[in-house]
Amino acid sequence: MYYMHYIKWGTMTYSIRLPHEIENRLEKLSTQTGRSKSFYVKEAILEHLDDIEDIYLAEKRLEDICAGRTQTIPLQEVMKKYGMDC
Repeated sequence: MYYMHYIKWGTMTYSIRLPHEIENRLEKLSTQTGRSKSFYVKEAILEHLDDIEDIYLAEKRLEDICAGRTQTIPLQEVMKKYGMDC
């Protein structure tokens, strides 16, 4: 069974479904620290959003390279341009 939680950030509200295990962990953490479960859900999203964006953008870039829609620059050229050649 899943629980529904509503998180309000500014004017946006999100509804997410969480497995019992995660709900229990959030409840325990919230009780032990005195912070809301919403606080920890928001922290988890913020902590991982950059990584998720990087992954998807890298995958899109690779797709564009493989399809010939964009070009790459050889590493030696980049190193030379920025004075990093040996």
